[in-house]
Amino acid sequence: MTQRGYDSVWSDLQQVEFSQGFLQAGPYRTRYLHTGDDSKPLLLLLHGITGHAEAYVRNLRAHGEHFNTYAIDFIGHGYSSKPDHPLEIRHYLDQIQHVLDALGAERAYFSGESLGGWVTARMAQQHPDRVERIVLNTMGGTMANPKVMERLYTLSMEAAEDPSWERVRARLEWLMADPAMVTDDLIRTRQAIFEQPGWKTACEMNMALQSLEIRRRNMISDDDLRSIAAEALVIWTTRDPSGPVDEGRRIAELIPKGRLAVIENAGHWPQYEQTAEFNRIHLDFLLGG
Repeated sequence: MTQRGYDSVWSDLQQVEFSQGFLQAGPYRTRYLHTGDDSKPLLLLLHGITGHAEAYVRNLRAHGEHFNTYAIDFIGHGYSSKPDHPLEIRHYLDQIQHVLDALGAERAYFSGESLGGWVTARMAQQHPDRVERIVLNTMGGTMANPKVMERLYTLSMEAAEDPSWERVRARLEWLMADPAMVTDDLIRTRQAIFEQPGWKTACEMNMALQSLEIRRRNMISDDDLRSIAAEALVIWTTRDPSGPVDEGRRIAELIPKGRLAVIENAGHWPQYEQTAEFNRIHLDFLLGG
């Protein structure tokens, strides 16, 4: 484990001109972090399961220079609306399309991590007219590994039932190659979300995709990947807990305009663990490299 000095979400956002707020996106109150301005192309950053917009605090400054950048909380997550039904990919797609409408945007660039990558891939496949380039970052939706699904469900529900410091830490450590990346401030940020009234029910709803039956009917098939017309960057890591680099390579090869980038010494959050490399690779692709 690496010894690190004190880090905080606020230190990540120092010198970043940003705002935090809520959009009424159709029926969904959607919380966001925003940087950049509307003279720039729209970029949506989409987090993973049980996550929140702070997954991207280390990326906002670099991306706001080039894009009208929004990191949002999915429904059932963070501080956005919490529907009282199991959440499947179509529900997240509905939210995303309402977000685009609320922002007055016909199209956007999309970058999604884990669940966010799953939603991004499905968006590109089903709504190509609303999608520019896409980034699929350690994406979910192509695999159904019962051991991974059970581990993720257990860690998430334990923290939902008892959002103690150690249980929230354990959930966050699942994301990282280096557990030292899970700072006190990051733990407290997520703990506050998990302490919200009704979070246990919300967590049960967003964990629906860990049910094998529900997951199977939402999965991204090889033919789905082959039908994606957008330019696509698949980012994988050498220490991703959800699956091997070979899966990232397979996804990139199936997408007609896909390419793969592998980031070393990172787990499921390369945008947070290896920020400089992620930002370089990510922006080079989004800007047409």
